[in-house]
Amino acid sequence: MRRRYANARRAARKRAVRSDPPLVAAGIALVAGVAVFLLATTVFGYHSSNHDEGVYLTQAAMLLDGQLELHAGDLVGAFRPWFFVEDGGRLYPKYTPVPAAMYAVSMALFGEPRVTLAAVAAGNAALVYALGRMLVDRRTGAVAAGFFAASPLALVTTSVFLPYAPTTLLNLLFAVAYLYGIREGSAVAAGVAGVAIGLAFFARPFTAVLFAIPFVCHALYRVGTAIRRAGLLPLPGPVRRQVLTAFFGLCFVGVTLAYNARLTGSPLVFPYEAFAPLDGPGFGRRRILGHSIVYSPEVALEANGYVLRYFSTRWFTAGILGTALSVAGLAFSARRWYRGEAVPGSSVDRDSRFQRTAGVLIAGLFVTVPVGNLLFWGNFNILATPSDPTDGIVSQFGPFYHFDLLVPFSLFAAVGVFACWRFLRAFGSRLKTRWSPRAGKAFLVVALLASVLLVGAVNVTAVSAPLERNAAHEAKHEAAYEPIERTSFEDALVFIPTPYGDWQNHPFQYLRNDPGFDGDVVYALDRDPPDDFAVLDAYPDRTHYRYTYRGEWTSDPNRHVVPKLEPLEIRRGPTLEGETTVGVPERVDRASVRLEADADTYAGYTVADPDGSITANWTLDGDTARLVEGDTEPIPLEETDTVTLLVTLAQADGSTLTYRQETTVRTNDGGVEAVWPPERYVCPLVTDCGTEGTYLPDDPDAHFDGVWFETRMRNTER
Repeated sequence: MRRRYANARRAARKRAVRSDPPLVAAGIALVAGVAVFLLATTVFGYHSSNHDEGVYLTQAAMLLDGQLELHAGDLVGAFRPWFFVEDGGRLYPKYTPVPAAMYAVSMALFGEPRVTLAAVAAGNAALVYALGRMLVDRRTGAVAAGFFAASPLALVTTSVFLPYAPTTLLNLLFAVAYLYGIREGSAVAAGVAGVAIGLAFFARPFTAVLFAIPFVCHALYRVGTAIRRAGLLPLPGPVRRQVLTAFFGLCFVGVTLAYNARLTGSPLVFPYEAFAPLDGPGFGRRRILGHSIVYSPEVALEANGYVLRYFSTRWFTAGILGTALSVAGLAFSARRWYRGEAVPGSSVDRDSRFQRTAGVLIAGLFVTVPVGNLLFWGNFNILATPSDPTDGIVSQFGPFYHFDLLVPFSLFAAVGVFACWRFLRAFGSRLKTRWSPRAGKAFLVVALLASVLLVGAVNVTAVSAPLERNAAHEAKHEAAYEPIERTSFEDALVFIPTPYGDWQNHPFQYLRNDPGFDGDVVYALDRDPPDDFAVLDAYPDRTHYRYTYRGEWTSDPNRHVVPKLEPLEIRRGPTLEGETTVGVPERVDRASVRLEADADTYAGYTVADPDGSITANWTLDGDTARLVEGDTEPIPLEETDTVTLLVTLAQADGSTLTYRQETTVRTNDGGVEAVWPPERYVCPLVTDCGTEGTYLPDDPDAHFDGVWFETRMRNTER
């Protein structure tokens, strides 16, 4: 009876060992998905400082609208999003639509694209588990999934709308299906592998090719071997399966070329080439927009050396400790493969030759991904100061062009964990023999706890650093969008500033248009008078706003701006009379008033001994503007123009303060139109200070004592 009970307990333990790793892996995948979703909604609630996110989200909205391109017509300059190619009145993104399509699925189902981010995180962890199970066993797969999901690179990069984690999901699906097809002789798995790598190629061609190279080499070897042994006809099973994989993969290569032809007019010209012809892989002159370098092999080696250093020490799980485990696991596995032995821990019925094949293919990524990335100058661009890992894009998102390296790093780190554990157990057994069973158990417990605590502490430090940097950007974005968030827009048109040039969503990617430019709110770039009036004419019945801020928008997360959202209206009439009154602080002994237009014509007068305030009266009459005081001549206006009024105060020591008012106007046969209120600035020492001097009427503490700025306009019939 006791023997039967003992046997039952042993059988139960074996069943638990078999069932626990899948449950653990499922838990890891679930936790990874939840963690990414929480990061995406908190740390990246207003999106990151990587403005590619807006490209993919706009593209996802376009796909849901059945569009591959935007049609802005004559307003293309006011609506052009960041990284969109302009072709007449047509706009299309430089990126292919696969990642955007993945985001579009959750937008359609849940109204929230971040669900896709969570699904990608969970899917990557689950597929790494499946690979680890094939490589060694379930326990190794579960640990590998944990290494992958806990890495700072996976946590941060998967939490933003970038293509690297979604493409790795497709690459992992390809690897799992390919290896399963080999092991089980499954034609279905071979077809799935072809579809997966084809989609990965459509998403990121260069990334997919680097991942697929080891598998393609193996496929060619298997085809050649099978034909040599069995002849060409009838087709041997391995050949049929490889042909099936190649067929589906090449089908999506064809889809990619067709997409190119549809957008760029040539199947061999990718959209990114249409945007920047010298932005692709290769050496020599590389250029995108105004950024250009000569990308030589020497530069490539230096840049990629830094990138790989930061990957292995900062962006993989537990930093250098995790990398050391991965190296140990690879060395241990290679030794076993060389001897023709299975890696300990694998099932007794596991084909050691298949295990070696799977391991070698995964290990091949240690070669193809780093070597291939030498050809891509993007690895140079993510390094602001190459020797400083806390500067530049790499400090916030990691070396994401090497994202696929997480796969072999995680798998062999898991092998290294169990290799080290077997070494510790052997050492503990010697302690039991030499000292006592209790001493051996105590050693193992202490070693296990110390290892877990050390790895956890190192990883928490590694993860927290980039999250803190990104959280600083999130705080800046939250402050900047505050007036937008508290305003309920309905049939509105909002002009937005252009700190980085004439691009939408760069930097304000949270403020995106619907694909038809017909949503509850339409965002237009605030540009020159002709362009602004063209937008106003296209949306005459909407409520108009101007979004601006006080301060300078930079990439520094600690330099916040003070935002302002003000309603606009169009004042019309044969004659418009304006009155501008400004405050005069103490110790001002003289002042000047100047009215000018874009045609470089101006009029002005001086004010002696100003006291308390200065009022300047001015008029817009047909195609002229003039100051009422000072007996000045009218100044001519262009058809569309900017009328600028400057009131400059001066102190005895020569310091000045200028009130600057800019009014966008348009003249016609019936009179004049003006966008009201004008843009107002308060500029110490200079007469033009841009947004750093934006006047904030609702925040008196933002300006010096005695500084205030009032302006009025009325229509006068003459």
